[in-house]
Amino acid sequence: MGKTRTQGGGRAYSRGVPGLSGRVLVVDDNRVIRQLIRVNLELEGFEVVTAADGAECLEIVHRVRPDVVTLDVVMPRLDGLHTAARLRADARTRDIPIAIISACTQFEVDGGRSAGVDVFLAKPFEPAEMVRIVRALARRCGGEGEQEQAAPGDAEPVVRHAG
Repeated sequence: MGKTRTQGGGRAYSRGVPGLSGRVLVVDDNRVIRQLIRVNLELEGFEVVTAADGAECLEIVHRVRPDVVTLDVVMPRLDGLHTAARLRADARTRDIPIAIISACTQFEVDGGRSAGVDVFLAKPFEPAEMVRIVRALARRCGGEGEQEQAAPGDAEPVVRHAG
């Protein structure tokens, strides 16, 4: 269980038990939020790779081949909605489930739905709710064991306000 760094900025880290629950690419420009999401997912057995913005996400997504991508909306260089649209436009990444974890406005929710975002989770969020959403998305794409199936509606494209 070691750390790996991307070549560019050295910001992407991978830890966890590979293959246990799936691999998640967590994209947020706030280091504290990235760490919070990473730790909570790793505690549940996910392997986590992080990126500081959408541009870094697009640089590493093909190398890390995540089962799920979480995106913040407001980030430098390339925001979450444009990143989601670019992931959906690429045949290699179009089927990766995408969760927006952000303080979303209705305008951003509408834009995210147009970009192909699967789930929205409003900040501040309950870590347990975030883990549940990511697990449902990972199950949907086969990132977790085949014996477990996501319940219908587990990852519907709705805004979830925790708390």
